[in-house]
Amino acid sequence: MDVSRDTDILICGAGAAGLTLAVDLARRGVSFRLIDRLEEPFAGSRGKGIQPRTLEMFEDLGIVDRLAAAGGFYPPQRVHRDDGTHEDVQDITIAAPTVEEPYRSPLLVPQYRTEAILRERLAEWGHCPEYGTRLAAFADDGERVTAHVVGEGGEGVIRCRYLVGADGGRSFVRHAMQVGFPGKTLRMRAMVADIVLDGLDRGAWHRFNEGDMQRQMGFCPLPHSDLFQLQAPLPFEGDVDLSAGGIQAFVDARLPGGAIRVREVRWASAYAMNARLADRYRVGRVFLVGDAAHIHPPTGGQGLNTSVQDACNLGWKLASVLAGAPAALLDTYEEERRPIAAGMLGLATGLLEKARQGDMRRGREVHQLDLGYRGSSLSLDVPGRRHRFVAGDRMPDALLRGAGGQERRLFDLLAGPHWTLLVGDGGPAVAPRAGVRQWRIGPAGALRGLDLEAGECLLVRPDGYVGAVLSLEERGRLEGYLAGVMGG
Repeated sequence: MDVSRDTDILICGAGAAGLTLAVDLARRGVSFRLIDRLEEPFAGSRGKGIQPRTLEMFEDLGIVDRLAAAGGFYPPQRVHRDDGTHEDVQDITIAAPTVEEPYRSPLLVPQYRTEAILRERLAEWGHCPEYGTRLAAFADDGERVTAHVVGEGGEGVIRCRYLVGADGGRSFVRHAMQVGFPGKTLRMRAMVADIVLDGLDRGAWHRFNEGDMQRQMGFCPLPHSDLFQLQAPLPFEGDVDLSAGGIQAFVDARLPGGAIRVREVRWASAYAMNARLADRYRVGRVFLVGDAAHIHPPTGGQGLNTSVQDACNLGWKLASVLAGAPAALLDTYEEERRPIAAGMLGLATGLLEKARQGDMRRGREVHQLDLGYRGSSLSLDVPGRRHRFVAGDRMPDALLRGAGGQERRLFDLLAGPHWTLLVGDGGPAVAPRAGVRQWRIGPAGALRGLDLEAGECLLVRPDGYVGAVLSLEERGRLEGYLAGVMGG
């Protein structure tokens, strides 16, 4: 391993956030390196829920079908009572897809599989994580970041234009940046473990002792495997035996009778729950993404998804600045993503309190389809204007028909690292621009089926959010907007 090879972007941490950022940079042709202090990939199921908005982003990265094949929909929850009876309920919303929302139900995929699929996609672009490589120190001189790393090849120095800390809740990068991480410890500890067991039907997510935080346990079957994920609260203090014998004793204490036999433990962790948000997401040329920027209780399946979307927001902005866009574009990463994380922490903490009372219902509020960037400095809209499309909102999918008669999904046109400009037919042409794909919509245009007024422009960002909505009279503002996000 050449620990001293320089690059444009150094990503520290090869979890879901770091891998997503790497895949996005790879498809944009950006020079980067992805390092991780672990000797091998993470092997646990921890973040197992992929929310609908993340599925849309994974479709754009070309992996959604692989994830669907590796996972499945959440099974019904089987609530076991003390008298031996049970009731099957579906507390997680499973909804049929629509044209505008092609994914409306979360997908159950163990985290180790999600990350393996991201690594596979990254390899198709000719890249791979560098495991066993630790970031030891770094310095930002205003022009470049000098990173000191330690790996199999010894100690070395990597010089990069930007450093991204995707190195988890105990982030070395965040500590070295001296960025505060305020929040609170929730005075709750939990166990999560991937185990092989006898005694439970794999067709249901089994829950025992609901509402009793001293005895509560859940066993979720992980698709396409012989594993169950065990989740249970723990006393806040004291040692925890995570061996097969230790977990068996733990289960027997909460469920007498020996009905469940633990055969093997593949991975296990005991952790204290916190809700914390970094004071800043950026200091100079150094950025934080994922758990390095926010940690939270696992309720609602928000963490991995928020982390992936951090990476999708930052990736196109880094690539744009490296290609000549104004450096101020990078300020919008924190502007847009930090409020999203703050809201997510409140949601996850509220759901935790409901879970303590035995209420496990999860609906649209966890799907992240309604999150967006209205009010962002990148959202160009006209005050008082009324339209179904609003700058800053997620762009919905649509079924269009080409002038040749064939149907086409709008998401297929948006897919890729480019901007997309949709122009209502009848107005003057917009000058072509590198990195922007333009489609005329209307009876005389290349596509039909989207409600745009004659000459109206709808500009969609590379991450699938509406950037600008401009009428025919306002289209002169388009070039100024594009110069701010693309340069030139």
